[in-house]
Amino acid sequence: MRAYQLIKAPIDTEKTNLQKELLNQVSFEVDPNANRVEIKKAVEHIFDVKVKSVKTMNVKGKIKQRGRIIGKRKNWKKALVTLMPGNRINFFEGV
Repeated sequence: MRAYQLIKAPIDTEKTNLQKELLNQVSFEVDPNANRVEIKKAVEHIFDVKVKSVKTMNVKGKIKQRGRIIGKRKNWKKALVTLMPGNRINFFEGV
């Protein structure tokens, strides 16, 4: 059950779609306390694929202003997972 708590959501942007097609990489929003080994095991368990490597980065929340009110978005962690050749994860195929 811990694997489903580590991987929060896939990141679906134009850049990540290009990475998925050209480099066989998938991006996820993950738990800020997760490390690379835990992320690798979670992705292999959930999606039944083999992972080649995992890169992680901490994304700082932006400061936003609305009128006189200033706020900050939350900090989050992103994982860039490279899959072994022949493995694919299809999120939105056929929608």
